[in-house]
Amino acid sequence: MAIRITHIRLEGGARHEHIVRLWWINPSTSKTGENSRADLVQWIEKENGKAYVEDARGNRADVHVVVPPHGAKYLRTKADGVWTNNLLSLPRH
Repeated sequence: MAIRITHIRLEGGARHEHIVRLWWINPSTSKTGENSRADLVQWIEKENGKAYVEDARGNRADVHVVVPPHGAKYLRTKADGVWTNNLLSLPRH
């Protein structure tokens, strides 16, 4: 199952590390939901979950877990092997 991230909530700043909640849709079932960043990190790492962001033209960027040297793991997109800011471009909730 792959989910498409549609919205985010930031707290305490404007960088990827500040994303605290993410809203998503499963395009194959139309199911929607929301999860904390920690929940989605665990789902991706432990359950081999797949998530992505899609722009208005249908370009897709996959969501990956970033493990910083200090602090909590966070999510960031990568497209064509390059880290991108697609998550930060999503509407806020």
